[in-house]
Amino acid sequence: MQKQEQVTYLEDTYKVSHAWACSVVSVSRTTKYYQKKMPAKDAQIKTMIEQVIGCSRKGRNKVICLVQKKYPHISGSKIRRVYEQEGFSLHRRLKRRIKNQPANPIEIPLVANQEWAMDFMSDTLENGRKFRTLNVVDHFNRACMGIAVAHSLPSVRVIEYLERMIEFQGKPRRIRTDNGPEFRSKKFQAWMSEQQITWSPIQKGKPQQNGIVERFNRTFREDVLDAYLFSSVAHAQDLADTWKQDYNNRRPHQSLGYQTPSEYAA
Repeated sequence: MQKQEQVTYLEDTYKVSHAWACSVVSVSRTTKYYQKKMPAKDAQIKTMIEQVIGCSRKGRNKVICLVQKKYPHISGSKIRRVYEQEGFSLHRRLKRRIKNQPANPIEIPLVANQEWAMDFMSDTLENGRKFRTLNVVDHFNRACMGIAVAHSLPSVRVIEYLERMIEFQGKPRRIRTDNGPEFRSKKFQAWMSEQQITWSPIQKGKPQQNGIVERFNRTFREDVLDAYLFSSVAHAQDLADTWKQDYNNRRPHQSLGYQTPSEYAA
């Protein structure tokens, strides 16, 4: 709290005189009546800033650049000071804080469909356009339940893909994910509640708590995403589906005693 605010607090709370409040805080009584006057040179700089801003919204660095183009002799520090003091600063949108989850260590279930793990990956096509993949793994036997490939995978698309997967694979009791916006969305949470599936989020900044799907992502990255050039999303989906069959039925896993996921589940 600044000294002048302390003086005001004493006056309003304890109904004391201004002189007594100033003596307690050790501040001059004249500060109450002093009004800071903007120097004439600052008024000129303020006018320059108003000219370059006009009716639009411009950030500090852009305003400094535009002012100095017209008036090269004005230093950036002066423009910055006036820009901030006169209230030209843009409103900074605060980031939404995500409530951290409790520790969520991995537990290996004894049967299938107890817990699935999901995560996103991204890559680019030959033409430079980006696409994403949604990878789903069963913790029981490390089986790849599915890989969805699309340019965009919002929560609605995630729900549609999971519904198709559940139709063929069965419904899991839990789904483990990170705290991405697709999984925190109201639609996804409402769908999970409707399906009576428990959401098992990991802690922020703790990818090791989703280590099984993270390990799967590394293998998928090395064998598919880094190994091929994709002409289209359909091409990437075809290669992912082919690789999924090899991963589940012919690739031995050290964590499964060098059995394939399909052999381990048998």
